[in-house]
Amino acid sequence: MTLQTSPERTEIPVRSASPRHILMCRPSHFEVSYAINPWMDPTVPVDQARAIAQWEIVRETYKRLGHRVEVIDPIDGLPDMVFAANGGIVHGGRALAARFTHVERQLEGAAYRAWFEAAGLTPAVQATHQNEGEGDVLTIGDIMLAGTGFRTSRDAHREIAEFFGVEVVTLELVDPRFYHLDTALTVLDDTTIAYFPGAFSAASNAVLQGRFPSAIIASEDDAAAFGLNAMSDGLNVIVSDRAVGLHEQLRQHGFNPVGVETSELLKAGGSAKCCTLEIRS
Repeated sequence: MTLQTSPERTEIPVRSASPRHILMCRPSHFEVSYAINPWMDPTVPVDQARAIAQWEIVRETYKRLGHRVEVIDPIDGLPDMVFAANGGIVHGGRALAARFTHVERQLEGAAYRAWFEAAGLTPAVQATHQNEGEGDVLTIGDIMLAGTGFRTSRDAHREIAEFFGVEVVTLELVDPRFYHLDTALTVLDDTTIAYFPGAFSAASNAVLQGRFPSAIIASEDDAAAFGLNAMSDGLNVIVSDRAVGLHEQLRQHGFNPVGVETSELLKAGGSAKCCTLEIRS
């Protein structure tokens, strides 16, 4: 008699959340008055009140989930300051403020450095090389993944490695729609990422496949909906409500997607993660 075997069931991992310390910036002066990425079109109207309301929902969601949220004062004339992730990198109590590529954002670097210093982060310095903070540098476990190709330079990757004393893995971005690493890849926990392969060079795809063979692979539609511009606490993933396919993939891997509407902020090329700088002290 031949025994029939049932197909193996893949168990959904049990995940847990860890509290985060987050810095955000209210979009009090948000507008799209210039174009420095493919998503920005100054001829498309922006509803500032709606942008503020959407940002408030993201902040309140973090607070409801038990995270500590601080807010840096917005500065008139710096409409993209809402995208706090770009303001710098904080790791082990050390802070490296951004040095922006485009002149429209360059004053933000000094503003974020001043906040880091006032918060008691030591040392708190501004990067020497072109460096757009957590927009291009994502921490996973004891390494940092660092994007290049459009904004942050390879020289900045070396500076980051020396300043923080960590391994930095360079990833080359090749699609201008995904101009920052945090638009093409999200860190979900200390070992798990989700990413869109089409945003990366062949060599960088090989690096990602080698280091993260069990990664969640996002579709182009979900990536273009800014689904990968997400913030995870290890269980809950604050993610664009438009990335419905990615929501289902996250559930299948034991994560809890929390959809947020960021349609106004998307007009400047950012969603939940762009609004979020993690303070790792």
